Amino acid sequence: MSDHTPDDAPPPAVGESTPTPVPGHGDWSPVQQLRVHEPGELIAAMPALVGFTPERSLVVVLLRRPQPSNPNSVIGPVIRFDLDQNRRRQRGLAAALASAVARICASETATEVLAVIIDDRMREPRTRGGATPWGTLVAAFGRQLARKEVTLAGAWAVSAIEAGQRWWSLLDTDHQGTLSDPTTSMVSFAYVLNGRPIHSTRSELTNLVTPDRDSTQEVTAHLEDALSAVHARYVAATRASDPESYYRRALEQVLYQIAALDSGDLPTAGQIAELAVVLRDRRVRDALLALAVGEHATAAEQLWVTLVRSLSGRDRAEAAVLLGYSAYVRGDGPLAGIALDAALETDPSHSMAILLDTALRSGMRPQELRRLADHGLGIAAELGIDLGPIHR
Repeated sequence: MSDHTPDDAPPPAVGESTPTPVPGHGDWSPVQQLRVHEPGELIAAMPALVGFTPERSLVVVLLRRPQPSNPNSVIGPVIRFDLDQNRRRQRGLAAALASAVARICASETATEVLAVIIDDRMREPRTRGGATPWGTLVAAFGRQLARKEVTLAGAWAVSAIEAGQRWWSLLDTDHQGTLSDPTTSMVSFAYVLNGRPIHSTRSELTNLVTPDRDSTQEVTAHLEDALSAVHARYVAATRASDPESYYRRALEQVLYQIAALDSGDLPTAGQIAELAVVLRDRRVRDALLALAVGEHATAAEQLWVTLVRSLSGRDRAEAAVLLGYSAYVRGDGPLAGIALDAALETDPSHSMAILLDTALRSGMRPQELRRLADHGLGIAAELGIDLGPIHR
């Protein structure tokens, strides 16, 4: 975003990929019940909308244009930006934030947005019109958005998203209230019923992909033997003029480990090492992308998390890409961003990670990436493997 950011302004720090569609992107039903003129309910719903309880963040909620059959605006994608920055450069920061938001608004046909600032360093002003630390940023943000034909329809602040916390408007000095219990929010309830996890902190997500040094060292010790074993199977299949049998067995090996893990059997270091070698083959990896849209998606993600924590180098990147894609297509933008960050940190040139990260940053809808899963289904079908029922 440097082309939209003044030279003296730092780029907006974003906790997820910039910007991040959150759970519900492409599936608006749980959120449509939220009336946007109730800021307390909107703020209480932040953990559900973002996927975790945001701290020191600017959360921007896009409002999609009303339809003829429904005059009410519909909650669209939600974008979270870190606010732990130098406030002396707020003007440039506001321009960068507005540019990022406006791009998503254009792709989502959104003309209005709502903003919520969560910052434990803020306190409710004691007097009408009292200044708040981020008030200048919000004002500049609103002006920058207006230049791009996007209206900042409302902006509120709260020190923390907890029951009993006071919230106040940053645009209307007479508008304030007390936050209800976020865990009892109807939006949170709908998301939980939909099987979408709500984490207490972002660190819970980052911990999912944090390397386990002991496991990584143990797996690394088995990699050479694993490579020899997998190579021997490939050579045998080629000599038998049946290379397809190698790919079929490799895919079945991964599916077996997914089923075993789902039953509570953790893979050994040797098994993880063999999986790492198998996933180096692009055909096998691409076939496994299809699991993200099937009934085994949750079980597969458990294995991808295990591999991400136990592998290093490009092997870790391959597992992180599978995790990131799976999270992306089910609408979990925060986890997708964290997984893809892990992949690119390990292997900055990984083409699939770059593709998915770019899509996430540009706000591409999850269903627009379903073609990758369809391609994977085609590969599995060519190998004579049925990956089970698919969610359309």
